[in-house]
Amino acid sequence: MSGAWDEGGLTFGFGLREGIGLRMRSLHREKAAVVTGRRVGVFPWRRLGVGLVVVALVGVLASGVGAVAIPPLTVVKIGLSRLPLVELAQTWPDTWDTIVWQLRLPRVALAAIVGGSLAMSGATYQGLFRNPLADPYLIGVASGAGLGATIVLVTEVPETFAGVGVLPVAAFVGAVGAVLLAYGVARVSGGLPLTTLILAGVAVAALAGAVTTLLMIRSDPDLRPVLSWLLGGFASAQWKHSAVVLAYLGPSAVVMLSYGRVLNVLQLDEAHSTQLGVDVGRAKLVLIGAASLATAAAVAFSGLIGFVGLIAPHAVRLVWGPDHRSLIPMAAIVGAGFLIVADLVARTVVSPSELPVGIVTAFCGAPFFLYLLRRRRGV
Repeated sequence: MSGAWDEGGLTFGFGLREGIGLRMRSLHREKAAVVTGRRVGVFPWRRLGVGLVVVALVGVLASGVGAVAIPPLTVVKIGLSRLPLVELAQTWPDTWDTIVWQLRLPRVALAAIVGGSLAMSGATYQGLFRNPLADPYLIGVASGAGLGATIVLVTEVPETFAGVGVLPVAAFVGAVGAVLLAYGVARVSGGLPLTTLILAGVAVAALAGAVTTLLMIRSDPDLRPVLSWLLGGFASAQWKHSAVVLAYLGPSAVVMLSYGRVLNVLQLDEAHSTQLGVDVGRAKLVLIGAASLATAAAVAFSGLIGFVGLIAPHAVRLVWGPDHRSLIPMAAIVGAGFLIVADLVARTVVSPSELPVGIVTAFCGAPFFLYLLRRRRGV
């Protein structure tokens, strides 16, 4: 069969929606396939397992690289020695234990969690908006978080309150507030037009960006802390940061993964999706809420790291196909591994100094999308 099916199963390709949209024949074939429940392939548990193992190995190797080189086996032993009911004789220096457990492993863990969050959210946004250029920051999350963080960094707001860091809280509140504002502006009786939501997000992002710039202009001349946060990084990562992000990511990930089949159906237009039994309005609200919450929690502790939510879903889609039931979890694995490597490059390439991680991801992401644009145009 042509148009709707390829070797891996059902194809809801973004390219078919360019120009005048999907051909009616392709729509009818996709509809028939979903209605009849035709088998589109076995869930790739083996692929996911291999991916998790690879990410774990990358994390171990990254934890051993730095000004003080530590063997990977020792890194594993240090990690295992912290587990309950595991007793290992310490054969490594105390300084190695401190470097690995208190400095490197926390930032590797946070990088993996943030990378997975941004990648899952990016895949969800791309499927929901049926737009391959959609990313986790599409409807104002980044600008809202940036405004919240800038307020703390350039004003006299205390950086801690009752032992809790104010900066990530302000960034989280700003991110969620921006999304809620865009949603409130776009919400109309009878539904939530996605085009209107995008435009509202652009307007909210522009407003938040303008206020952020104004605060930076009127602040102390030393803007390095603000710029460093806006470009992202994990220099101050702690284990408790990973725990907080996971508290938000866990429920959000469950929602996004459980809606994989719905996202496949939503690649049709809304009328066909409704005919196939999908509550489109509810699906929009749930998916936007889950993806935005995961993104807000991630950027609250990492800053604004671009391209992860774009690169990872596209890489998975190019290699393994567009079925969202496997695309979302595989994108999370690829995003986690990618951000661990990006963080490793950021902290070693100009050692003893450290680059913002956002610079590294931008150097990777820009050429990747230039390649995609040329490939899509057939150049």
